Amino acid sequence: MLQRCRVTEPDPAMAAVPAPESDLAPIEQLPLRVQIADRLRRLIITGRLRPGAVLVETALSEQLNVSRAPIREAVQILENDGLVETIAYKGKRVKPLTAREVAETYELRELFEVMAVRRILEYGTDVAALWPPCRAMERAAAAGDREALVAADETFHRTLIRLADHHLLLASWNSLYLRIHQIMALRNDRKVPLSHIAANHPPIVHALEARDVDRAVQLIAEHTRSLNDFDPASIVEPPA
Repeated sequence: MLQRCRVTEPDPAMAAVPAPESDLAPIEQLPLRVQIADRLRRLIITGRLRPGAVLVETALSEQLNVSRAPIREAVQILENDGLVETIAYKGKRVKPLTAREVAETYELRELFEVMAVRRILEYGTDVAALWPPCRAMERAAAAGDREALVAADETFHRTLIRLADHHLLLASWNSLYLRIHQIMALRNDRKVPLSHIAANHPPIVHALEARDVDRAVQLIAEHTRSLNDFDPASIVEPPA
């Protein structure tokens, strides 16, 4: 159930006592449709709502304890994202992946990440920020936590793109990564060893730290290609 936030007036007697900085995070008042879209998007890109799954307004309305109108608006947002599609006479469903879409997604990913690696090395950018997500992946792999590993992997690659300091590249990456995250989650659900996925990342950082352009480009290219190896038809939700 969605929680509502109640904001009370501050006590004037307390005005002279500043709260700790960590307690002063802005309160976000997001429209209900955006909150619902965010929740459904997370379910889709983590593979919990699988390709082909039908999105029934009445069922979602009951589960989230909201009216059907914001559900309909949220689903439209996801359709604009390319994660949901309309089927004539049947309604909305999570858009199935095709082999071509998977291949094209990873082709673009390789181009983006190779570009990022080259820019990082060209400008001598510090890559220390890549180590925390590497360690997080190792911990997730040791714990057998696939969802945590996918999240840490996303952090690694988003950080790599951010370190390239190219605004249009980052904006394009943010759009593409919705599909990348979904594909990774579904692929990892095929029992790919988590330790293998985690182990692929530290060598990339070592090559960047060594300023070895050829090695870094080779590793990042091989890493992106290695993920394009499953049949999208195998993870479609069977019709009800």
